[in-house]
Amino acid sequence: MSSFVGYAQERASRIVENGGNGPHSAIMEQDPSLLTHTIFRPQDLNEFGSTKKLPIIAWGNGACANSPWEHVNFLNEVASHGFLVIAIGPMPEEGEKGSGRSSSSQMIDAIDWAIAINEDQNSPLFGKIDTSKIAVSGMSCGGLQTLESAPDPRVTTAVVCNSGILPSPGNGMPGMPSLSKDQLEKLHTPTLYLLGGESDIAYNNGMDDFKRINHVPVFVGNMDVGHGGTYGQPNGGEYARVATAWYKWQLMGDQEAGKMFTGNPSGLSQSKEWTVDKKNMD
Repeated sequence: MSSFVGYAQERASRIVENGGNGPHSAIMEQDPSLLTHTIFRPQDLNEFGSTKKLPIIAWGNGACANSPWEHVNFLNEVASHGFLVIAIGPMPEEGEKGSGRSSSSQMIDAIDWAIAINEDQNSPLFGKIDTSKIAVSGMSCGGLQTLESAPDPRVTTAVVCNSGILPSPGNGMPGMPSLSKDQLEKLHTPTLYLLGGESDIAYNNGMDDFKRINHVPVFVGNMDVGHGGTYGQPNGGEYARVATAWYKWQLMGDQEAGKMFTGNPSGLSQSKEWTVDKKNMD
């Protein structure tokens, strides 16, 4: 199928979990102009335009998978709070466990597409995207893809989930970005790490990243759920609640949402489920 198919074409789409808990009921869709990715966005775009726009969140999947099938509940929930989420990989069918390998360049492709589609008068998203607010985010291998993409000057925040740079580059699974710890010095935005506690295979790598990052605001939250996080739980579970608050704070300037991370103690530190730390942040 050509990527230049007209917008009048019937789009593949699905409602996930009744559209999420946010104020903008979400939809998951395959945009004819970006068949390599899956879009999560508010169903009703009439609420967005000159004064209210959709920040961009690019997402990379666990296991370097070229499908967001494991993260659908999580990503849909985030989108329902007024975000344009662009996940690497074609839209999975109901019950399909997508596979294939992805690369960090697909995260940059997502950003490029969102900026271009915002200028396309034939797109339903024309003029509705905030191209000045861009997050790169991902889980496990997708977290490394996030760290590889984060130096892009257009990026305004990074969210690294169940991930961290390995002590020795090249020791990861095939296809995983081979990054050295020097990569952390290229971060130029506030950065959030969400880890699964000491049983998370990425715990030591992620906590070591946190210790090494001294030049940008960085917050780390650990919930004792292991490497799998809470993505598949209803509406993405606690990970979606915390990540959404970060996105709202960083991409929408929502200071109330930011209270989860600001202050001493921070709001999240008062949760029995989370252990947190932060640097270069009030």
